[in-house]
Amino acid sequence: MWKSFLNLWLKFPCPLCHRTSEDVVCLYCQKKLGSCQLIKQNGFCAGDLPVFVWGRYEGELKRAIAALKYNNQPEIGVLLGKWLAKSWQEQNVVSRNEKLTVVPIPLHRTRLQRRGFNQASSIAKGFCHETGDVLEPNVLIREKATEAMFSLNPAQRKKNLQNSFTVSENWQKLSKFTSILLLDDIYTTGTTLKEAARVLRQQNIHILGSVVIATSSRSEI
Repeated sequence: MWKSFLNLWLKFPCPLCHRTSEDVVCLYCQKKLGSCQLIKQNGFCAGDLPVFVWGRYEGELKRAIAALKYNNQPEIGVLLGKWLAKSWQEQNVVSRNEKLTVVPIPLHRTRLQRRGFNQASSIAKGFCHETGDVLEPNVLIREKATEAMFSLNPAQRKKNLQNSFTVSENWQKLSKFTSILLLDDIYTTGTTLKEAARVLRQQNIHILGSVVIATSSRSEI
């Protein structure tokens, strides 16, 4: 009876449709988000970097990522990270016994201060909660405040990201036997992930691949 009484109070407006919900996102919106999930062809390569993606960057998933980033809803990221992890595990991408170090793509400090959190770190938190992998959000540092990427062509994106990442002293704490899994929210051309992987590999850090919530690249899905 006490649990039922609490359930009456522990309900909140869904951040996507404002219906009352007992979960982070209401069941109605969860179903709409589920329709964006890729059932097949989740994996591809961005150059020499394997990429695993959960869904298509459109419809409800696009709205959810926007709410996560711009409406101060980091709990949406945690939920999406859990879904990403379940899909990753169901497809047996790696051995269940292999523990990875998950490194989210960082924000520049000015954008982090303005937003209050890194959306990739929120997603990584949910991912690692499901997989049991180690989350290391401070291995990479974004030194350069880059332009917004959505309006740039591939050549401009590459130039925009040159010398934007450095590796912090935290990488020295990592076991030389660990494998890194990069994590980001959206894959468009892969420029950000490839640059992050390049910088880490310069320090002889092994990159297993990367995982993202959504891709807007039609050629990859």
